[in-house]
Amino acid sequence: MGEIYRAKDGVLARIVAVKVLADHFADDEGIRRRFTHEALAAARLSNAPNTVTIFDVGEHDGRPYIVMEYLPGGSLADRIAAEGVQPPGRVLAWLRQTAAALDAAHAAGIVHRDVKPANLLLDDAGNVRVADFGIASAVGLDSFTAAGTVLGTAGYLAPEQAVGEQATSASDRYALAVVAFELLTGTRPFEMDSPTAEAAAHVHGAIPSASERNPELPREVDRVLAQGLAKEPERRFATCADIVHALRDALEAAAGSTRVGAVPAISRTRARNRLPLIALAAAALALGGVVLAAVLGDEDSARNTAAPTPSTVQPSTVQETVTLPETVTLPGTTVFETVTTAPEETPAETQEAPPETQPETQPEPEPTTQSPPSEPEPTAPSASPTSLNDRGFQLMRAGDYERALPLLEQSVAGLSGSGSTTEAYASYNLAFTRFALGRCDGVLGLLDRSEAVQGERKEITRLRREAGKSCG
Repeated sequence: MGEIYRAKDGVLARIVAVKVLADHFADDEGIRRRFTHEALAAARLSNAPNTVTIFDVGEHDGRPYIVMEYLPGGSLADRIAAEGVQPPGRVLAWLRQTAAALDAAHAAGIVHRDVKPANLLLDDAGNVRVADFGIASAVGLDSFTAAGTVLGTAGYLAPEQAVGEQATSASDRYALAVVAFELLTGTRPFEMDSPTAEAAAHVHGAIPSASERNPELPREVDRVLAQGLAKEPERRFATCADIVHALRDALEAAAGSTRVGAVPAISRTRARNRLPLIALAAAALALGGVVLAAVLGDEDSARNTAAPTPSTVQPSTVQETVTLPETVTLPGTTVFETVTTAPEETPAETQEAPPETQPETQPEPEPTTQSPPSEPEPTAPSASPTSLNDRGFQLMRAGDYERALPLLEQSVAGLSGSGSTTEAYASYNLAFTRFALGRCDGVLGLLDRSEAVQGERKEITRLRREAGKSCG
């Protein structure tokens, strides 16, 4: 419907983004109302988490505009196009942030109706902000959708949207499951050559297996995504946060059944590096290894999962080319420079609903079983970095830090740069072990590496604080 400009606020001297309605749409009353509707819906969520902030709305030379915060990190669509499959830890962080924004919108009576990677923007810290409420429906705002018209993007349409029914919060949750599928596999679940075929596949198609598309994913993830992509809204998750929690639990379950026991007291060889035993035990219980809730959540035990192999996928989109002048001058705003953006995708529109179909029944993944943990064995030359981390952690639990150290060092070396959850666990384990042995070499750097994958956690912060005190 328009183009986005990067501009400088002439009053507050801050960089902002200005969305301007295209000139040839300015006389279309329906589109003008939709454009204004976006600002009103987003303004209701100005204090909501992970939502793009609207600063101002207005009109210049008959063309409406919206002034909003400028986010320099691009979108998740950009990341998928450039990098393909994303590491599970990063995916869970992005989904958790998106879920917080959407659940807040739903609590305020607002349904986004166009959740997709292109509308999930990244700030300079890599955190997601949900944008573009241009076709949102909100309690108390007049509807502008004609009967039988489908608004949204074909690749992310919930089945009820594809047949022209009213979108609800369950429709947004379906779209979030599509986004999760795409981030984890590099492809949309019902990707087709044409938008019409893809929209129909959401209604009729059997839900594909994410673990078949990306063999690095455990089969447990399929069950979660199958529920998220259920044809009937009532069969889906109750909230967006529930989707994220279920994915985290699935990744945990796939890593094994080992549970963390109490960490024995540690005898430190250097008094100046002494870490309070309570803090050390708490940190180990929370982040000790493959079974710890480091990147997959905040409360339960977690388990390792390897990072998928990146692949580059260019998702097919329906686009409309919009030509606007290179600069535009708005009251109180001076143009700084134009942002080059992809043209906004044209909403998929249909007039006739496809015939109804019976609910698809998805096969239940076979449960995985794990043998009880055994005593750690000597390292074999062919041992994988993941198994080295597993063995090292078992030795940590037993208080045998001297034997755990070389295993964890090999694990970290083998996982270096993978961006996987296993690398995050192994890096923390090695930092923990070195500090427990009275060593300071590389401890802070290892904690930084772990935090870069899984985000800020109190256990990492605690160990970093103690290491900073003792190691300088």
